Amino acid sequence: MAAVTYLGTGKRKTSVARVRLLPGGGSITVNGMNVDDYFGRETLSVLVREPLLTTGTQSRYDVVAKLHGGGKSGQAGALKHGIARALVSADPNLKTDLKRAGHLTRDARMVERKKAGLKKARKRPQFSKR
Repeated sequence: MAAVTYLGTGKRKTSVARVRLLPGGGSITVNGMNVDDYFGRETLSVLVREPLLTTGTQSRYDVVAKLHGGGKSGQAGALKHGIARALVSADPNLKTDLKRAGHLTRDARMVERKKAGLKKARKRPQFSKR
């Protein structure tokens, strides 16, 4: 008999995280690597673990995630969102705690597009009097 798997999809900027939650001891694997090795920065690893710490389920589930798109920071935010959504599918009673902590809200901030005639989205070319 196969173990029960809970799925969640998280998004942040242009990053997408496909998260599988399996009953286990609390290991987090991202694209085949340990979460600490993948992100490299302690702050991103802590950010990823927040939904598990909020609900007190850090030693009850193993997390296996596939990440693509964006940079490391956006991927960490997407993974956090995906873990929170997978936890809700595993146990709907956790939804209020996760929502109150702000883990279920998709951070909608995106990079503004570059406009024609400008150097960046809003930076103007240097003024030349002559």
